[in-house]
Amino acid sequence: MLWKHEPDVERLQRSMQGTLLEHLGLTIEAYGDDWISVRMPVDQRTIQPFGILHGGASVALAESLGSLASALCIDDHSTHTPVGVEINANHLRTVPDGQFVIGTLSPIRVGRRMHVWNIEIRDPKDRLVCISRLTIMIVERD
Repeated sequence: MLWKHEPDVERLQRSMQGTLLEHLGLTIEAYGDDWISVRMPVDQRTIQPFGILHGGASVALAESLGSLASALCIDDHSTHTPVGVEINANHLRTVPDGQFVIGTLSPIRVGRRMHVWNIEIRDPKDRLVCISRLTIMIVERD
C-alpha cells in the first residue's frame, strides 16, 4: 500500500469542510492501495457561462485530489505539508450542467520530497473528459 496513513473517507470528507473542495461539492467515491476517486457535480458552482464544465473546476479537482493523496503519504503532518508546484491539464470533452464527473488519481512517482500524480477525469459514461499531471513538493512547515 502506498499510503502511510490509511484513507479514512469520513475524516477526509470532514477535512474538506470550509474549503474550496466543499464549495465544489467534492466527495470521496472510493480508494485502493494506490488510487483515490472523487466525484464532483457539474452545476452552478462548476460550470462556465455556456452551461458546461469549467476547465478551472477540473484543474481545481485535480490539484485538490493530489493534495489529499500527498497528505496521506507524509509521515508527520506537524512538520511537513504538501504544496502544488506545477499542474497541467488537457480538456478533451465537454460535460453539460446537471451531470457529474469522477476524478481518479494514481501515482507516477512518490518520493520523500516530490510527488507526481496522474489524474483522469471521466463523465458518467466513463469517457475521458480531462487528463492532468500534478507535481507536489513536500515542504517543511514554518
